[in-house]
Amino acid sequence: MTLNCIAVDDEPLALGLVRTFIEKTPFLKLAGSYSSAVEALNVLQSMPIDVLFLDIQMPDLTGIALARVIERTTSQTPPRVVFTTAFNQFALEGFKVDALDYLLKPFNYEEFLHAAHKAQSYFELVRRAKNQTMAATVVEEEYLFLKVEYQLVRVALNDILYIEGLKDYVKVYLQNTTKPLLSLTSLKSLEEKLPSKHFMRVHRSFIVSLGKIGAVTKNTILIDKVIIPVSEQHKDAFNVFLSRWI
Repeated sequence: MTLNCIAVDDEPLALGLVRTFIEKTPFLKLAGSYSSAVEALNVLQSMPIDVLFLDIQMPDLTGIALARVIERTTSQTPPRVVFTTAFNQFALEGFKVDALDYLLKPFNYEEFLHAAHKAQSYFELVRRAKNQTMAATVVEEEYLFLKVEYQLVRVALNDILYIEGLKDYVKVYLQNTTKPLLSLTSLKSLEEKLPSKHFMRVHRSFIVSLGKIGAVTKNTILIDKVIIPVSEQHKDAFNVFLSRWI
């Protein structure tokens, strides 16, 4: 997968460095480099861009302001922003506009490549999510069998709210029941059996039924009055799911 990128910085030396780093990275394609955010905005409105390497302190329109404009005006998936700045006090502002990464000048190619790989991983998740949505020809089972005590219990997938992993067991929480099913299996094994279109691992200890989510915050999910955490490891995959519904 090749990612289309643009670089924006009002300092010629800094702009040239980012442009060089993009051109030497095999999975990145430089679509343009610009000395002002206003120039970049015109380009973003005329062609699809995946990643925007963006300076913050610029005349006319700051990088933070441009990121906010992109969030409000882009109807499809907006480009992911990697801020490049000499001022670490802007890190919190970058977090507020959901920046993918934050490179503090002067940064080297290794640091740049780490940010580029984060972008690559994100768009791979987007691609896989779209492929799963398009795979309508796959026939999925509507139930599974769980080993509960000394018997196999048939569980309808549509009844599952969420699943909690313990050391050697899982607890399967079902709608319209107060007591979860306790089964001798691993969360990983169960994750492989569940259709990814309807279930998602959001934490090392939790799988949730996507259709049963009642509300979300930045780091939590609410299902049937129970708050379930979303870990950093699984946040990107969950955000990809959310982007299809927002």
